[in-house]
Amino acid sequence: MVDVAWAQAGPGAGPSQMVSLVPIVLMFVILYFLLIRPQQKRAREHQELIRNLKRNDEVVTSGGIYGKIQSLTEKVVVIEVAPNVRIRLARDQVASVVSNGRQDERDKEKEKA
Repeated sequence: MVDVAWAQAGPGAGPSQMVSLVPIVLMFVILYFLLIRPQQKRAREHQELIRNLKRNDEVVTSGGIYGKIQSLTEKVVVIEVAPNVRIRLARDQVASVVSNGRQDERDKEKEKA
């Protein structure tokens, strides 16, 4: 008769569960610092930009349209893209501020001097 012998792993035969989790945790930390954290920073900067919009700022929309802010409400921005051509936008759709009215006046004064 032949007996069947089952191979059993003895203590210390393989890496512990903690050691096998280290690469996964390390990948999560790398993803956090390379992807998640910079995206959160950009979102905070965009919210700050939207909060600081004011009349006569020249802006670019997320669609690439340049215009000058004519009026603002809490949720809506009206920009003038050409003489007597105004567009209403959701305030969140303003991508960046190109310049603001006060800066333009200072630049003109510098050019005159």
